[in-house]
Amino acid sequence: MKQLFRLLFTFLFILFSILSFAQTTNKDQKYIFFLHNKFVEENDLSIAHPEYGKAEYNEILASFRKDNFIVSSEIRSKNTNAATYAKKVVKQIKGLLKKGISPNKITVIGTSKGGYIAQYVSTYLANPDVNFVFIGCFMDRDIEESPEINFCGNILNIYEKSDIYGVSAIKRKETSKLKVNQFKEIELNTNLKHGFLYKALDEWIVPSKKWANGNYELN
Repeated sequence: MKQLFRLLFTFLFILFSILSFAQTTNKDQKYIFFLHNKFVEENDLSIAHPEYGKAEYNEILASFRKDNFIVSSEIRSKNTNAATYAKKVVKQIKGLLKKGISPNKITVIGTSKGGYIAQYVSTYLANPDVNFVFIGCFMDRDIEESPEINFCGNILNIYEKSDIYGVSAIKRKETSKLKVNQFKEIELNTNLKHGFLYKALDEWIVPSKKWANGNYELN
């Protein structure tokens, strides 16, 4: 009887240790929600853009996963409504928060149309501690055309000097009514125009990873 009790106690101790370790690991884990551009939404990955070439969607995801991020991403249906889809992502993020994941362990990264979806996520989630990386997804006219968007969180905006579809988003930051804890911008000079975000380039992926790791100085 005593031996059975010892075995039961040992089993429960091991089980408790495993669960405790798993819980600690889960809370330390970092999560990325990656939202791709419109071309991927409308075309098979095997199809190349006439100017920018193939979208390296899988390569981008592989790069983030290589650095041990848990990546949530899917190829959206054609003509997806950005604001509606953002609410779906918000629900997923709130699910992680309810499980005890710290908001600063969660990063939403969006390129082009995916970046606009990410901006809506920032607005609807309204959590100043969640990280966001907006890539090639702001134009000055957005202030008037999409006044409902308000930045909130730790915001990194990456844009390419030769890209007319993405510029500095400082105007949006200044007009936003929600709290922005961190705000940084990076201007790239790849000369690839909007095609820079089709590629798994270190120029934008590396700073995105640093931001997701809480390196807001990007050292």
